[in-house]
Amino acid sequence: MSRDEQLKERWEQVVEKLSSQFADGDPLDLDAIIYLIGVQELGQLDRVFKKDQKLDLMHIAICKLLTPYGYYELDFVDPDGWPHYKMLEALPHLKAGEQSVLMKEAIVNYFIESEFID
Repeated sequence: MSRDEQLKERWEQVVEKLSSQFADGDPLDLDAIIYLIGVQELGQLDRVFKKDQKLDLMHIAICKLLTPYGYYELDFVDPDGWPHYKMLEALPHLKAGEQSVLMKEAIVNYFIESEFID
């Protein structure tokens, strides 16, 4: 199986499992999954978040997801429990499709590492 086929298969597994848990089976999109990762990383699962906090959660998720690629590292966690990351290397300029593939790969790796998928 090629790397692209394996990524596609694993991505579909992530979407299916998360969608059944959080969206009554309606397929979650990339942004929704990034948001869920942000909530997971914050660890405040029973909170209702304001719009700007939702964007902050997505930022947390993106930083966490791109940490293994050397773009970010955790800097500190503030008194409210919010993680703060510092950029180590600027992200390369990628086309929209390339960005999507990078994020899907990072998400799949995140869920493999957490043993959510195989």
